[in-house]
Amino acid sequence: DNTARAADRVRALITMGAVHKQPEKEFEATCVTRGALKYLNSEYPGAFLANEGISYVSVGGDAIVGKEKQQQKAVADDDNDVEKIGSEQVNTVYKDRGEGSASSVAYTSYAAVSGIGELTGDGVVPLEWTLLEGSKTIVLDGVLHSINEAGTTLPTDKWYGADAQVDRWLPEALKEAGISVDGNKNDQQSNIFDSIQKILSF
Repeated sequence: DNTARAADRVRALITMGAVHKQPEKEFEATCVTRGALKYLNSEYPGAFLANEGISYVSVGGDAIVGKEKQQQKAVADDDNDVEKIGSEQVNTVYKDRGEGSASSVAYTSYAAVSGIGELTGDGVVPLEWTLLEGSKTIVLDGVLHSINEAGTTLPTDKWYGADAQVDRWLPEALKEAGISVDGNKNDQQSNIFDSIQKILSF
């Protein structure tokens, strides 16, 4: 029998800021994947191969609350929202370009992904959309989607792959994948960490 099982070659699927849901039903026509997610979730829903021994981990950032441009002057009453408005530097860039702020840029992106702009997320993908059903979920406060602030050339150390952030999710993800992680990394663990760092730095 030459049949290959995915679990023979894959130990885990770990995603960071990936879109796992299609938009809400009334907004399906605007799906950025043009129906691919709907098909995937219909044919291979959630942690589809978990029963074959493949682990699933989804990592999502909770950093920016989306708000329409015209709402920027009316700061939300929720204290948590006040902290999720982006850095002063990036907000200056967005303002100078006529885009409003990190919150209004996030609103536009979240609406494109989910159909709803007033959500919280990593500045590009809404948090709820990054968490795959049936997976081990890891939510990272203050973590952004990209190596640069969304839509700019401003680098950030707050994205998933930054040195300052990797240790917040990678050990837990490796543990879920069945890879032992302790204070003293063995050669296998070091190779995994090094490989992931190289991928994230690409």
